[in-house]
Amino acid sequence: MAFITSAPAKQAATLRTAGPKARVGFWAAQELAKQKAIEKKAKRYKLPLGELAIFTQQLASLLNAGLPLVQCLEALQDQTQDPVFRVIIRDVRLDISAGNSFSSAVKKFPASFNSLFVSMVEAGEASGALAEILSKVASYFESSVKLSKKVKSAMVYPIAVIGLAVILVNVLLIFVIPVFANMFADFGAKLPAPTQALIDVSNFLRSFWWLVGGVLVGVWFAVKKYCQTPVGRSHKDHFLVKAPIFGPLIHKIALSRFCRTYATLIKSGVPILRTLEIVSAASGKVQIEEACEDIAKHVSQGGQVSEVLAARSFFPPMIRHMVKAGEATGNVDGMMGKVADFYDTEAEAITAALTSLIEPLLIVFLGVVVGGIVMAMFLPIFQLGAVAGGLK
Repeated sequence: MAFITSAPAKQAATLRTAGPKARVGFWAAQELAKQKAIEKKAKRYKLPLGELAIFTQQLASLLNAGLPLVQCLEALQDQTQDPVFRVIIRDVRLDISAGNSFSSAVKKFPASFNSLFVSMVEAGEASGALAEILSKVASYFESSVKLSKKVKSAMVYPIAVIGLAVILVNVLLIFVIPVFANMFADFGAKLPAPTQALIDVSNFLRSFWWLVGGVLVGVWFAVKKYCQTPVGRSHKDHFLVKAPIFGPLIHKIALSRFCRTYATLIKSGVPILRTLEIVSAASGKVQIEEACEDIAKHVSQGGQVSEVLAARSFFPPMIRHMVKAGEATGNVDGMMGKVADFYDTEAEAITAALTSLIEPLLIVFLGVVVGGIVMAMFLPIFQLGAVAGGLK
């Protein structure tokens, strides 16, 4: 009888019979391969925004304490738990030690350091206030992460309940209803329309579950592919902003991000055209991207930002008036920051209201769906005399 031995088992057997030097060489080769894989991954590693916020805040604190930039990065490299990010910090530190600027070093890792971070570093290097500007961008990242966590935490409950409802309905349709169907079939009488419809759906799912799954997956990929096209993305963004219940929340978050990013960049001394490029890339909404493009053209011709915002219904009157007041007083960044604070508060209030509203709605939804299925299946039992007697 032949036995098939796996590669790890063969390696373990070989190591047991090998000498100490061979064992050391094997583990050194394994460690080298692991390090090469980490370094390869570092080029395309997407650092979570929360981790980037912590790194930025720590770097700003160390710089404020008077430590040189290279020494700050060395300290952060030593305390970082993420092995991939540790390699990234090391490469940035070595690049700076070789005489390159901090901004040019982080540009080599665009997936980890977004365009906003790079531009703020460039502004900090140009003004000589790198620590101060890093503190501002850290605060920006922290506020974004905080708002994002609140929205995600509010969505966990409804998503979990809807997922549970889908599983429960499928279990009822595929496993429970066929038992009732066999029982009703012995009566030989015509079933009520809701019960017969439910049995037909159950039979279809049991026979063609693969077709239903394939259609759902195909529709999902088709919609996803369409939303990646310019036209599809525009339709998706307009639909999301106008959607009931969640539309106002999505709209206010987009406005807050636009105002916060614009204010942070302008206050840090980033040129307005570069600011508009970054705001457009960070917005994630077609409406803001189109507005930034129009603003850039208008400002290049000597116009005002408020004039473009006034022509677009996506931006509420409050933003337009605040920006116009900021232009008159020379304090656009301050006004935009206040508007961002206002919309952050509004978004948090809507999130809290949705959390309170969604719970009873989900209870009603579950009651209607599951209760409807149960009622449809027990309806023939309520009419048992007529059904068993074969009455029409």
